[in-house]
Amino acid sequence: MIIKKKIWTEYFEKVASGEKKFEVRLADFEVNEGDTLVLEEWDHKKNRYTGRRVETKVSFVVKTKELTFWNQDEIDKKGYQIIQIEV
Repeated sequence: MIIKKKIWTEYFEKVASGEKKFEVRLADFEVNEGDTLVLEEWDHKKNRYTGRRVETKVSFVVKTKELTFWNQDEIDKKGYQIIQIEV
């Protein structure tokens, strides 16, 4: 499946350069491993697309409702961190 999403300029640059290798998104759409995620640069200050885009392949998906490591009180107090790692 091909999924197109907006991405703000400052994050687009990091994805395009290979520095940023993750996305944090509201789970308001279906995405699965193997899908193609097309990120289209969005200038949120001018409220328009820039015309640049980058195609990425989804290699792993975690949906936070599936995470049961912590209780809701801890989550409400501390929130989540998304950590990029490299081996």
